[in-house]
Amino acid sequence: MTDTKMPNGQLTLRTLAMPGDANAAGDIFGGWVMAQMDLASGIRAAERARGRVVTAAVKEMAFELPVKIGDTLSIYTDIARVGRTSITLAVEAWAQRYLTTTLEKVTGATFVMVALDQQGHPTPVPVE
Repeated sequence: MTDTKMPNGQLTLRTLAMPGDANAAGDIFGGWVMAQMDLASGIRAAERARGRVVTAAVKEMAFELPVKIGDTLSIYTDIARVGRTSITLAVEAWAQRYLTTTLEKVTGATFVMVALDQQGHPTPVPVE
């Protein structure tokens, strides 16, 4: 691994960056990366809430490095805070570069998810 830092949190999602997710220069669209982070946040928050969750906010997201076609994108999530109805997650996206063992952090963000009941109203997050 090239990056001296290691990912923080739990590996929640891994996927492959494909040509259909890239611009003409071969860089993966930031929106695609963000969508993968949102999916991972939803998975982790739904597990913690034991039910339906929605994305309420995304904070402090900055792209540090590009993701290229062929890279394996790994999303790590860490539950930073559980409120009454919300779950705040620290989310990191790391790229394993195509056909190498090089692992680099490409972006990170804070996602806030809200637990919902069956009628779509905020509901308390169960105690662990």
